[in-house]
Amino acid sequence: MKKQSYLSTENLAAGYDGKAWIREISIHASRGEIVTLIGPNGAGKSTILKSIAGQLKPVGGVVSLDGRPREQWPETEIARRMAVMMTERTQPELMTCFDVAAMGRYPHTGRFGTLSEADRKVVWHALDMVHAKELADRDFSRISDGQRQRILLARAICQQPQIILLDEPTSFLDIRHKMELLTILKTLVREKQVAVLMSMHELDLAQKVSDYIVCVGENKIWKCGTPEEIFTETCMEELFGIPGGSYCAEYGSVELPAAAGTPEVFVIGGNGSGIPVYRQLQRQGIPFAAGVLHENDLDYPVAKALAVQVVSEQPYEVIREETYEEALRVMKVCGKVILCVQEFGSGNRKNKELAQWAEQNRMLVSPAVNGWE
Repeated sequence: MKKQSYLSTENLAAGYDGKAWIREISIHASRGEIVTLIGPNGAGKSTILKSIAGQLKPVGGVVSLDGRPREQWPETEIARRMAVMMTERTQPELMTCFDVAAMGRYPHTGRFGTLSEADRKVVWHALDMVHAKELADRDFSRISDGQRQRILLARAICQQPQIILLDEPTSFLDIRHKMELLTILKTLVREKQVAVLMSMHELDLAQKVSDYIVCVGENKIWKCGTPEEIFTETCMEELFGIPGGSYCAEYGSVELPAAAGTPEVFVIGGNGSGIPVYRQLQRQGIPFAAGVLHENDLDYPVAKALAVQVVSEQPYEVIREETYEEALRVMKVCGKVILCVQEFGSGNRKNKELAQWAEQNRMLVSPAVNGWE
């Protein structure tokens, strides 16, 4: 059953100087789920988030929190319910990390911002959640980007919000800190039932962490759906305008264009063994063919993106004689063969015959950094 939306926009129009840059924005985010905006640079993701956060005045439409239009809420109450992390670098002067995190308590502390013992416990708990207690006494201006993002997330947690808005929260982070931050968000969503609305560029991570995806393209909401519905080859190619076959939906990754020309190497792979070789050949600009691959094999999506030609077989079927003959014809044209797979079963026995034929005709080679061995 669909959860009740905590945040919603209806026919929202967002832009600058009273001019709508993007219209008809209808987004819904429920507590206990992550909704992620994806799309090309300049499509309007940040503009949408700033309009929802109140940093930009909407040109039209309605933003609602907990079923009430935003303008009906006092600003102090909004601050208790909504936390915001935007991409602008925060540079507070002469503040410790504890001080920065504690800023999240201001909506709860009254006019003078004096922290009670209970408030300080909230701050320490937030720092503990983001694995940053050891940074509490450090100067915020003298820590790394990854550490800053964790402190800013601690500040958001200190607000004890019902929803958190984040604009490209992983942009400045290395892979370890990206995973740490997203894991913390998932914990908040699961344990605190917080709603998260964020934008991301990393499609592979968005696919893994999100419950719902909103595609922003050409100054409009282009499509919405679950990750399974959105992260398909067709959707990604249309949304980002990337060449056909470049996006591997199975892995959530984008491959560079295949080397053009007549294939010079035939790669016998399977079960993921061929993927490093496919990418090495592509980097070296060497056109190649791959086979025989079952269409449900781990190698198949990457081979389809990077190879000039892929000889394939239906999933779970024994490689047929006609498929073997086709692979043999292509292999003879290539003249060189790289054998990646080491074990053969009844399903791919014909690949073993291809390898034996290549060995008998002295066509087997090994990939090398420069040229061939």
